[in-house]
Amino acid sequence: MHSEPLIIYIHGFLSAPSSKKAQLLTESLAQQCFKSQCIVPQLPCYPTQAAEFLWELLATKSVASDVYLIGSSLGGYYGVWLREHLLAKKAGLGCVKLVAINPAIKPYELLCNYLGDNVNPYTGERFTLTEQHITELKALKVSHLSHPEDCLLMVQTADDVLDYRQAVDFFKSSPQVIEPGGSHHFDYFEQHLEEIYSFFGMLPPVDHNRG
Repeated sequence: MHSEPLIIYIHGFLSAPSSKKAQLLTESLAQQCFKSQCIVPQLPCYPTQAAEFLWELLATKSVASDVYLIGSSLGGYYGVWLREHLLAKKAGLGCVKLVAINPAIKPYELLCNYLGDNVNPYTGERFTLTEQHITELKALKVSHLSHPEDCLLMVQTADDVLDYRQAVDFFKSSPQVIEPGGSHHFDYFEQHLEEIYSFFGMLPPVDHNRG
């Protein structure tokens, strides 16, 4: 079995592995002194399919090491669900940590604005979002975090899509990085990568509670 930690980057709504943050992560990891596996999957457009895809991605792997999730926006919502699912159902894992970047806490409210036809600007994929998909999102809701100390929240207060205060409240028992300004894309993400690796235990520790 593989002993290297597994890192999974979970992109957000209308995003892809070719997004800027995903590319910055993979480029950075290739330059690090530590070894790791990194997967940046293209998620299905629909919630239940995306959740099943993420679960199968891990359920079919013989992972006997630490699993580190990085979720951006809607990917943060999926990441919370996936982490809880892993902790509850997959034995033999090491530590399961999550870094949530400007995460969507109530995406079922936000995505009501996207009902109807949509096009992923990265992939060109066309899909239709319906009320059923909003219901699917609600079904993935996690009310309380298990071991919240193993989750790191990173938000910027000028997020132009989400109310960052919802995430601060949901992750209230977790370490947090709250930056003034910025945007929903999380500006200067590359400057925080070593901080993320530190949280995962790959680099010496730093103080995450600041803002």
